[in-house]
Amino acid sequence: MAMPWIYAIRIIQAIFGLIVLALTAYVISTWDWWGTTDTANFLLFLACWTILIAIPYLALAPTHAPRLAHHMVIPAMEVITMIFWFAGFIATAAELPDSHVCTWSACRSRQAATVFGAFEWVLFALTTYFAVVDFMNGRRSGETAQKTQHNAHLGV
Repeated sequence: MAMPWIYAIRIIQAIFGLIVLALTAYVISTWDWWGTTDTANFLLFLACWTILIAIPYLALAPTHAPRLAHHMVIPAMEVITMIFWFAGFIATAAELPDSHVCTWSACRSRQAATVFGAFEWVLFALTTYFAVVDFMNGRRSGETAQKTQHNAHLGV
């Protein structure tokens, strides 16, 4: 089942991924080599994962490379990416100082990256829902088609 609105969501996911990439790269570049936290590095990884791997695969494989768009890999990629974004924005939010203390640009950038990470998680939660529903419907219809073919073969 084609869902043309999904491409608009993929574009927004890519834009938010680029925003998180830029903000997190700025945060990391302002710290000394010993001052970078794992959560900032993880957000940077998530942005790269989203822009370079997840979105190209999820957007292009079903239409341009259907053999690569395995019916189980698409929902798995969605679920993994959604879980990554959830973990990333929650961990980063937990490390943020209070807003009245966070007055320098790198801290504000980290706050913004956290917010866009939360938006990214919401978008991936939405697309994950539809990917899982599509997988479950396809699985049910596939089982029904196999039974129908089997019954037709038996002459039932």
